[in-house]
Amino acid sequence: MLSAGQLKNGVVFEYQGTVYQVITYKHTHISRGGADIKVKARDLVKGAVLNLTIQPSAKFEEADIRHQKLQFLYQDGDDYYFMNQTSFEQLTIDVGMLGEPAKFLKEGEEATVIFWEDQAISLDLPVSLIYKIQETSPNEKGDSTSNMYKPATLVNGLEVKVPLFIKAGDKVKVDTRTGQYLERVK
Repeated sequence: MLSAGQLKNGVVFEYQGTVYQVITYKHTHISRGGADIKVKARDLVKGAVLNLTIQPSAKFEEADIRHQKLQFLYQDGDDYYFMNQTSFEQLTIDVGMLGEPAKFLKEGEEATVIFWEDQAISLDLPVSLIYKIQETSPNEKGDSTSNMYKPATLVNGLEVKVPLFIKAGDKVKVDTRTGQYLERVK
């Protein structure tokens, strides 16, 4: 059991039959009044955000989650196919279970899949990944210092905004939390 005071950022807990991960934690105490704890938590199954105001004496069940490294093989419609690299067992996961991070997957790359009660609920990706630009409009001379961006398609089909000097074939680093261009990689 977890006490309310243990619900720090990143902690995963069960509440009302589903699993949540703490985004923010704030302990408040008003003079002559009781203390309370405000927690903002993300539902790892549905992706919804829940705001809770709880008493410090409240108890929560610790979520039994496990992380497993799997190789991403390919996508077919709404299904993503992964393989366990030790047992060579293949696993099919629906895109709805993986959510937004699924768009950053690259074929052949290793990904950490988070399971709760033998159900895949999310992906744990690095903060940034490197992708090759597949297609973009021609680069512009003299625009290397401007703050203007153009659309570019990455090799995995994801579209990001990149500076005007980036051309097809360049490698760029993309933030997996926001989907934004970070820098060009040599």
